[in-house]
Amino acid sequence: MSSTPARKKATRRNDPQGLRRKVLDAASSLFQARGYHATSMGDLMQATAVTGGALHHHFPTKKSLVLAVFEERVAPAVREAWIEPIRSSSSLGEGIASAFARIADGIETRAAVTGCPLNNLALELALDDPAFRQAASAIFAEWQAAIVERLRETAGGRGLSEPARAEAATFVVASYSGAMALAKTEQSARALRETAHALQTWLQARQLDR
Repeated sequence: MSSTPARKKATRRNDPQGLRRKVLDAASSLFQARGYHATSMGDLMQATAVTGGALHHHFPTKKSLVLAVFEERVAPAVREAWIEPIRSSSSLGEGIASAFARIADGIETRAAVTGCPLNNLALELALDDPAFRQAASAIFAEWQAAIVERLRETAGGRGLSEPARAEAATFVVASYSGAMALAKTEQSARALRETAHALQTWLQARQLDR
């Protein structure tokens, strides 16, 4: 009499952190492409094949999700694109130029401009909720602080007061943000490249580039 081998029970593999990362990645992409308000939790469930229960376990509300996107996706993206180049480059001018160049090159490679993740969410949500405004402000503040830190090392920056250095940092960030808005509108890297050139001229004239 032959016997049939017993089937092994299917084992369920739980990976809560992997699921959480999956949701954050999808939310970050959808918020970037469509905007926060135009993206529903149902859209996220469909994009990730995650159940409503699993989604709400990690992110009970849409607000908690976007705050996590600010902290765990947008802030690291700004650090990678801007803060690290500024800190690691041989000079402030080189750091700013390299950040602009990499972003412009990426736009031309993709042949599409979806905008800066920080700018997109800040413009859409700054008036919606103080928590959203605070999340965006904290990232902008870290970015500006990195520029101020390098300005202290430049020939012209050493003679500036701290408020004047802060104004210069604000000018750099605002120049990029405005250029990115134009790039998104035009679907072209032109404004980014022209702004990068103008900023280099401005920095050199004030001996703030090195």
